[in-house]
Amino acid sequence: MRVALGAQRADVLRMLLRGTLVLVCAGLVIGGARSAAVTRVLDRFLFEVKPTDPATFATVALTLACAALGGEATFRARRAMKVDPIVALRYE
Repeated sequence: MRVALGAQRADVLRMLLRGTLVLVCAGLVIGGARSAAVTRVLDRFLFEVKPTDPATFATVALTLACAALGGEATFRARRAMKVDPIVALRYE
């Protein structure tokens, strides 16, 4: 992770959110593909819902994305914004 010395808190936050969003999107694509592949197994556990129901897939994906962005990105951003740039440079 590289940040210029003069970076504002908003710049750091934007960079961390972008990185987290890339990971979340990759996880959603991989998870969506894997769950679509095992729909026959899921059919036994779902009641009154088709395993390929787009609304269910979208709701689960949106819920997981919000949880990941809200939890992980917030935690990482708060921790990164508290670090003094001079202290970070000393450890590099």
